[in-house]
Amino acid sequence: MKRVVIGTAGHIDHGKTTLVKALTGIDTDRLKEEKQRGISIELGFAPLRLPSGQVAAIVDVPGHERFIRHMLAGASGVDAVMLVVAADEGIMPQTREHVDIIELLGVDRGVVVITKKDLVDEEWLMLVEEEIRDFLQKCILRHAPVVAVSAVSGEGIDTLLQILQDLTSDLPERAVIGKARLPIDRAFSMTGFGTVVTGTLWSGRIRVGDSMEVLPPRLPTRVRTLQVHGQKVEEAEAGQRVAVNLQGLELSDVQRGFVVCTPGFLSPTHRLDATIRLLSSSPRTIRNWNRIRFHLGTGEALGRVVLLDRDELLPGEEAYAQIVLENPIVAARNDRFVIRFYSPMMTVGGGKVIDPHPPKQKRFREDVLARLAVKEEGSLGERVLQELEQRGDDACTQQEIAARVGADEAAVREELDRLVEGQEAMRVEVEGKSFYLARLALEEMEAGIQKDLEAYHRRYPLRKGLPREELRSRHLRFKQPKLAAAMLQAMEDRGVLVAQGSSVALPGFEPKPTPVQQRAIEVLRQAFAADMFSPPTPKEVAETEGIDPEVLAEVLAFLLETGELVKVGENAVFLAEAVDEGKRRLDEFFTRERELSLAAARDIFQSSRKHTLPLMEYYDRIRYTRRVGDMRVRNR
Repeated sequence: MKRVVIGTAGHIDHGKTTLVKALTGIDTDRLKEEKQRGISIELGFAPLRLPSGQVAAIVDVPGHERFIRHMLAGASGVDAVMLVVAADEGIMPQTREHVDIIELLGVDRGVVVITKKDLVDEEWLMLVEEEIRDFLQKCILRHAPVVAVSAVSGEGIDTLLQILQDLTSDLPERAVIGKARLPIDRAFSMTGFGTVVTGTLWSGRIRVGDSMEVLPPRLPTRVRTLQVHGQKVEEAEAGQRVAVNLQGLELSDVQRGFVVCTPGFLSPTHRLDATIRLLSSSPRTIRNWNRIRFHLGTGEALGRVVLLDRDELLPGEEAYAQIVLENPIVAARNDRFVIRFYSPMMTVGGGKVIDPHPPKQKRFREDVLARLAVKEEGSLGERVLQELEQRGDDACTQQEIAARVGADEAAVREELDRLVEGQEAMRVEVEGKSFYLARLALEEMEAGIQKDLEAYHRRYPLRKGLPREELRSRHLRFKQPKLAAAMLQAMEDRGVLVAQGSSVALPGFEPKPTPVQQRAIEVLRQAFAADMFSPPTPKEVAETEGIDPEVLAEVLAFLLETGELVKVGENAVFLAEAVDEGKRRLDEFFTRERELSLAAARDIFQSSRKHTLPLMEYYDRIRYTRRVGDMRVRNR
């Protein structure tokens, strides 16, 4: 059965609560103070059975100017509205403000109910109805039917019920696909159950036992029980009025304005980009950095308006703006909001969220305005591509993109597949999870890597390449370490680079010494070959031959890496030929003798203890020989 929420609107004491009681039999004034003062202070709720048997939910809102914020909380999420006007008073200030709010929230279905018809004569009633119709011509409810009723006698109630049924019969169903989102409009505690919150489920579905998250404080919880229209249910769907018993939370943990949602679906924000419209009836303009009260869903926060293409917004005008909030709020793309002046408090405008998590925007920038235009009016594919390009080298999942562009994950996946097929984006798989990058971002990343590799090869022509970890820290700063390895492999497959062991190089690169380095290599070769088993230290060669220390370090590292030199000790370097010749001589010795002393080794190499000891310790390390006391034996 269709899920429908109907809200009331209208000036204080125009009979909204009495009308709801006449329709449903339920008095929504539940507070002692409301009973004493005869006015609604808080939101009221009641199920309404229509002639067809369908049950709709009614949200009764207070009409007093002081409680407009409660009205805003109740009006968010309604499908249709009953605008209540008392026959003995006609259009009043809160009537106009409530209609402004309805229009700003985009609620275009409604009925105007003239209450208290039993208090006036027919001629007066006709004058009030004419006043109402003139008023409606300038607002979103211009096509709304008008019906006069008496909640006392019941006259007109049946007609109103039929109008409400006709009004909601062709109402499009709210999609239940996607993640759950429930803005909290009331929170209370029940003995034996604990914390209960109520609200209109904006999207998705909630089931008993589901893990949920309360935002902004990011509190994890679980659904213990559910009620819809006072009846326990196992599942609630988008468009229904829901009461949720939350497990593991105290009443002090939650409040109106918080949101219960699927974990990871939304996140709090202090800043959002939006289109903002100032009502034509606004007595004031909005200047850049004006302080405002921001209302979205059931949430409220103080904030500042940053006008991005002008210094002042005039009544009736619409513009792009960034709203900077003093307290976090939960928002998604296309959410409608209302703004009121900080002081005096009055509704002056509203708008629609374009981006709930934007960067700090610069004013009067054409590129900023162009991006906002795409976010507002672009196709899903254009918005997905823009989001990828804006994220640059920050590879993201389809879930993250869907949350950012405010679209269903399945639809986003289709657009991503199309972008990948058209080579406008790249997909990288890591442990069964897909990550995406825009082609432009990928090309910028690859260009940066190639530029760094070229510079590295010029500076260090003898090294195999840039250390892999250094490249990752510069260009592949992904949150998932395995994603960096996957991206590196993808770039190698594309022929951008070559990864060998712990180094990364440009394709075709081979270490090649400069003339200065080549001279140093030849000098070292000659110095080590002159007396293979009593070689000088590299530092001694450099000091004798005037080799620059930096050149020596590069050349020495190169010769060690290529294996032409072998570091046998902390300050002992031998030619590889000397190491091999040493093993050959020891092989010959061990054919005759079982044990070798250091003195015997010194005689075999015709060298000093200074050079023989590190060489023999090297042979021990590579397990060619094994030390037994003061002697060494051949390791078998």
